[in-house]
Amino acid sequence: MFLSRTYDGSVHDKKICDDQPLVLPKGINLWQDTGFLGHYPEGVNIRMPRKKPKGKELTKEQKQENREISSYRVLVEHAICGAKRCRIIKERLRCHKFEFNDLIMEIACGLHNFRITVKCAA
Repeated sequence: MFLSRTYDGSVHDKKICDDQPLVLPKGINLWQDTGFLGHYPEGVNIRMPRKKPKGKELTKEQKQENREISSYRVLVEHAICGAKRCRIIKERLRCHKFEFNDLIMEIACGLHNFRITVKCAA
């Protein structure tokens, strides 16, 4: 799990990834969406959904692989949504202290992790 530093405004995820390259363990599966085309770290197995070729159809195996990838991707999207339940993440922040945005994001992610841990334990 990785949380990059926060960026002001609208910045593409691939640009953030290029600015802050990850050091990943060799041999892991890296689940990424099509927004990261061209990002191929060494020593990892990239799992990315396939796009339908123009004028053609995907094979049954490719469709099944896309469903499998999608089932992991939905978990990531739910985690992002869970952190954004803390409205301070979605709203414009007027406090401009150094790295305060990063601290707020870490707290929101921690609260989300606590929320799902307590929910699972009950």
